[in-house]
Amino acid sequence: MTDTQAVKNYLLSLQASIVAALEEVDGKQFLTDSWERPEGGGGTSRVIEEGHIFERGGVNFSHVMGSHLPPSAAASRPELAGRQWEAMGVSLVLHPRNPYAPTVHMNVRFFTTHAEGKEAVWWFGGGMDLTPYYGFEEDARHFHQTCKNAVTPFGSELHSRFKKWCDEYFYLKHRQEARGVGGIFYDDFNEISFEHSFALTQSVGNAFVPAYLPVLTKRATLAYSERERDFQAYRRGRYVEFNLVFDRGTHFGLQSGGRTESILMSMPPIVKWRYNWQPQADTPEAALATEFLVHKEWV
Repeated sequence: MTDTQAVKNYLLSLQASIVAALEEVDGKQFLTDSWERPEGGGGTSRVIEEGHIFERGGVNFSHVMGSHLPPSAAASRPELAGRQWEAMGVSLVLHPRNPYAPTVHMNVRFFTTHAEGKEAVWWFGGGMDLTPYYGFEEDARHFHQTCKNAVTPFGSELHSRFKKWCDEYFYLKHRQEARGVGGIFYDDFNEISFEHSFALTQSVGNAFVPAYLPVLTKRATLAYSERERDFQAYRRGRYVEFNLVFDRGTHFGLQSGGRTESILMSMPPIVKWRYNWQPQADTPEAALATEFLVHKEWV
């Protein structure tokens, strides 16, 4: 038996705790913007722009429902298309100003669907991934180790499974390159029991701060020049391409009539595209592609 209220209570507390930790690091308060969705539900967006550390970031909570499950949510379960549905989650993206500090994404979510005369179908999803512009092996290893520690108590095989899923999901097929150094990703998860699946998702959500903040605080004070900022803006273009072309969360939000401002909060504030640009050999910019944007076992 599911406990939707317990999931909602956890997600709201997770949003509040993450925002508090980020505000302590940045020194600037997040804006609070609550909204309602005409078709049902709403949410609260917590957003920071032009902070001391974060050029832009958001930690969003949403709880929405509708009468017909959107195509993006039913992609792997076509038999559920058209059902009544309810979805809730916390989703965050943070874009630090310093090019040596990586962008990060984290999401934990819960879906349930209903149809008259049929049993409710529910599942959890979530994960986190790191997108550096200048790679540091110790950062990637720390991030992946924290992810592994979060899921291993729930199954010894889960980390390798979720890491592979993340590598395959956050991949720009048209570029034939990874978005970043990966992390973990899972969806349609309802194994063993509701309690087990919910506990796993809580562990993933709770792992975000210890996974990311040590990396952020180590890199956010490094000196940089316009060269690094220029490369950061170029690589941010890949982030935009993935979110608009491939990301199921973005597609679900737009298809379900979600709030556009909150959905597109994930976009970086300054981005550049160049025609067929390639970094010079033997530079840190070239090393990003050859040493970090490749699928490897970090831990």
